Amino acid sequence: MLLDVSESQLVLIDYQERLMPAMADAAGVLANAARLATAAQLLEVPVFGTEQNPSKLGALPAELRERCRRTLAKMEFSACAEGLSEWLRPPQKAPQGNARSLPRHLQKPRDEQPAGRGSIVVAGCEAHVCLLQTALDLLGDEFEVWVVTDACASRTERNRDAAFDRLAGAGAELVTTEMVLFEWLGGAEHPLFKQVQALIK
Repeated sequence: MLLDVSESQLVLIDYQERLMPAMADAAGVLANAARLATAAQLLEVPVFGTEQNPSKLGALPAELRERCRRTLAKMEFSACAEGLSEWLRPPQKAPQGNARSLPRHLQKPRDEQPAGRGSIVVAGCEAHVCLLQTALDLLGDEFEVWVVTDACASRTERNRDAAFDRLAGAGAELVTTEMVLFEWLGGAEHPLFKQVQALIK
């Protein structure tokens, strides 16, 4: 199973200025988050961000925040508890224009509502708290979840790795930044191949 760029959305979780200094490999993790966000913007993949208790922990870095369509300020650890799933899968509109009393063959055809983009690529901090709880809730909401391991961090590697084990066991796909970018491209003939490839050179 490969990522389909037309079915993907990117969620960047809590890369906040007062949180990142405590994260293991913070610089590398932030660099990969920036690569993901830049490639997503180039390839027209919707990007969303979250900020945990931003009045205390600060905002997302500007280079990430400016690429997000929306940023969710939250107090719950799972962003889904505060409405993220609704952002990723807007509610379908109620059917309009059909009188219930009409026989089916006289009713106006109902427009099929697109299901939306169901593959959610997630990355962020802390892997064993906000990222884990958000990803598990996304799985529960019947999204496909792809966790970008080299763009995730916790204060300790043990906590981070325990989160990955648990997420894999729950059905999330564990991937790396380069896996995501090259699966989004699909091949070397993609018109944006050189621009995306330049992000990782």
